[in-house]
Amino acid sequence: MAALWRGCGRLLARRPGAAQALTAGALMGAGDVIAQQLVEQRGLHGHHCPRTLKMMGIGFCFVGPVVGSWYRILDWLIPGNTKVVAVKKMILDQGGFAPCFLGCFLAVTGAVNGLSVQDNWSKIQQDYMDALMTNYCIWPPVQIANFYFVPLQHRLAVVQCVAIVWNCYLSWKANRM
Repeated sequence: MAALWRGCGRLLARRPGAAQALTAGALMGAGDVIAQQLVEQRGLHGHHCPRTLKMMGIGFCFVGPVVGSWYRILDWLIPGNTKVVAVKKMILDQGGFAPCFLGCFLAVTGAVNGLSVQDNWSKIQQDYMDALMTNYCIWPPVQIANFYFVPLQHRLAVVQCVAIVWNCYLSWKANRM
């Protein structure tokens, strides 16, 4: 286990984008497995593996790169790690980035699931506000702590660990027809 942890640390130091994408993909997949097994109670025989693979792909190709880049941009826009800086970052993150990201996430998930443009737009209209309000119940305190206590290179991993529950919710919400 220690060797795995050291290997992850080396990958994060050498290739932070790749490490963040792999982490996001793995944890998006974990969130989908939890959604299917605990929330939807599908059981092992009813588990929809292609859905889990799609969620992992979305984490790897979309969530990891976008959120990792956002954190670097946010640190560039608002440097520092005081309490006031953490609150400013949270306000920009939750007021600007989160609403846009959530809409894009729902659109990407709909497209990956094969929805037509019209069906995808209807699904976004149906799910967006509920998902955004749920986002605001979870993420502001997490992000203040993240921006204040956690170094930049580890922020996505911290968020993704908390996000296993969030990913479970998003997977259930995005894949509910």
